[in-house]
Amino acid sequence: MCHLFLCRKLEDLSVDEFMLSGFDSDEEDACEDEESTQQKGNMKKPAPQKTSDKKQGKASEHKDHLSALKSKDPEFYEFLQENDQKLLNFDDSDSLEDEDEEERMYHRLPSQLEVIYNLRECVCFPWNLKNHKKKDAKKSKEATKVTEAMIENWRAGLRKEPTAKLIRDITQAFKAAVATTKGDSEELCRYTISDSAVFNSLVLFCIKDMHAALNKMLKLKAPEQGQKKLILPSSSPRWQKNQIDIKMYVAGVVQLLSSLTQATVIAAVLRHANQMVPYYLCLPKQCRHLLKSLIKHWSTGEETVRVLAFLALSKICRHKQEIYLNSVLKQMYIAYVKNCKFTSPNTLPMINFMQRTLAEMYSLDTQVSYQHAFIYIRQLAIHLRNAINLKKKETYQSVYNWQYVHCLYLWCRVLSTIYPSEVLEPLIYPLCQVIIGCIKLVPISRYYPLRLHCVRAITLLSANTKTYVPALPFLLEILQREDFNKKPGRMSIKPINFAVILKLSKTNLQEKAYKDGLVEQLYDLILEYFHTQACSIGFPELALPTIVQLKAFLKECKVANYCKQMRQLLEKIQENCIYITGRRQKAAFGVADVTAVAAWEKQVAEEGTPLTKYYSQWKKLREKEIQLEISGKERMEDLNLPEIKRKKAEEKKANKEFKGLFESDSDDDDDDLFKSKGKHVIYLFPIFAIVSDGDQKKPSSSKGKTPKKMLSTELKVVAEGDEDMVEDLELSDQD
Repeated sequence: MCHLFLCRKLEDLSVDEFMLSGFDSDEEDACEDEESTQQKGNMKKPAPQKTSDKKQGKASEHKDHLSALKSKDPEFYEFLQENDQKLLNFDDSDSLEDEDEEERMYHRLPSQLEVIYNLRECVCFPWNLKNHKKKDAKKSKEATKVTEAMIENWRAGLRKEPTAKLIRDITQAFKAAVATTKGDSEELCRYTISDSAVFNSLVLFCIKDMHAALNKMLKLKAPEQGQKKLILPSSSPRWQKNQIDIKMYVAGVVQLLSSLTQATVIAAVLRHANQMVPYYLCLPKQCRHLLKSLIKHWSTGEETVRVLAFLALSKICRHKQEIYLNSVLKQMYIAYVKNCKFTSPNTLPMINFMQRTLAEMYSLDTQVSYQHAFIYIRQLAIHLRNAINLKKKETYQSVYNWQYVHCLYLWCRVLSTIYPSEVLEPLIYPLCQVIIGCIKLVPISRYYPLRLHCVRAITLLSANTKTYVPALPFLLEILQREDFNKKPGRMSIKPINFAVILKLSKTNLQEKAYKDGLVEQLYDLILEYFHTQACSIGFPELALPTIVQLKAFLKECKVANYCKQMRQLLEKIQENCIYITGRRQKAAFGVADVTAVAAWEKQVAEEGTPLTKYYSQWKKLREKEIQLEISGKERMEDLNLPEIKRKKAEEKKANKEFKGLFESDSDDDDDDLFKSKGKHVIYLFPIFAIVSDGDQKKPSSSKGKTPKKMLSTELKVVAEGDEDMVEDLELSDQD
């Protein structure tokens, strides 16, 4: 049809058609070419055409140039004769046949593709001419610059009566603002934003007023108080008409979230996104983009940003569980594992927040949670099995790292949060087995911090699921193995924060702070575990092995500070045993009556026991101390106390001859202060000393190893100041 229309005679065309078509001689040649190609298709013998004449003319010209080359550049012409004879023996017919074959094999584009395409389309379909003119006009038309006055007019219009046209204008302006944050200047927009103040005003205006304006335009009813079900905008009869503009706006909000960096601005946009959740629920693609951005902010943002992102995630998943919950839980777990690789006092609160919120998300659907928990706990068990079987450093490191420990703690918290649940209850036993296997993998003193973390996870699981898990043997084993009477090799003013370490260095094991912190951690964990079982009817039998171990520890340990803590713990445990035994003697039921036992334990828990009352007071004080440790306040290292550095030889000499000059770390060490091998040295004053050997008392002589030798050399260095006078003892020859 197009070919026939193009090749009509000029006399058949009207003036308007002729002006629209814009025919010239080249187009007539094109028509003749098309006729010739059709004739070639219908007839075997090709007819001579104008195009072939043109081709022949070009070929002859090319041949003339080659012949002229002989006179202009004879050396190059000889080179061609020797190497490329075909080029000189050029024939017009050969070139025509070759070009015809190439034309048959390949399609050749016209010289002016866009013009001819538009011409044919407009001639064949005249009604498309107006659309092309509109597109060209849009491209050529310059974008409108947004000003503060325009924003004020839009704000007044929204408050008065929001219309579809007004919403479209605001949406286009918001799209232009988002494009500036992405640096996408090539994107076509009706408006441009060139001023930062205008950008801030426009974004603030949209965050404050757009949600209410959209609800008003769609005539959505406000939800009643206490109504949990959301009113979706798709239920409005005006939704289809305004869906494109709303889709553009909510997509712009997600793009704005991904490009912002300031925490306060992100928090403001997240609050607006939380308001717009019903609109995202009606647009699946935009909702998926929003969920991806929310998970990123939940796992990496500031504290307020994390909370707002979680609220939006929870709101979406509660109303569209069957669509989004499974994928959201998977992405949140992966983000949690990625962001708990490194643990420090600053990141630990964020990791705890992710644990608690992710456990709350898993509680939305126990069936989906069981599938995730089964798969991921099995992965942890596989890593542990490989480490046990292969016994290599790499496999040990795959278990003894922060990600593994935090995952164990996460699943303990998930099972504790969802309990009681018949679906997830079978996972308690395998999880406990994995934790116990993790403790036993490398049971050395360097990994005591990791053991304490695992025991704390077991205690959490046991307390909330009412399941007895034997965690005390792993704590009492530390009391048996560690020698707390051994003098520390190094003195350290910096305490060890066991909450943010998994492994101790060799220097840490020699420090006094290591044993101090270890005793403190053992006290805390034993007390926490007994608090979970304090109301149990079998508490006296449960506490008996611990009482025996603590008594043995108090007999062996000579350090007063350690004995003081453990003695206090022992007294509280024995006091609770006496209380439970007294209550048990008054009971009128047997041990086999499970219902009566449960009722008795419930009554005891309501009334309280001596151990639970003490624990509640101790917990408040302990939480304050932990907060101070995490925040880094009131630490000894901030005081920058000076250190006295001595040479090794001087240290050894001072330890031997001036062992009693310095106070011991404990009161019990005073008994051993004056003991030496076969002699008792009593220091009355730094200068005078009396050495007793049995019942014979002799003053120290000037010969041999005596403190007098120190008076003239090292005591003058230790005792600073020129005003002090030191005099030697005057002894007779007989003495």
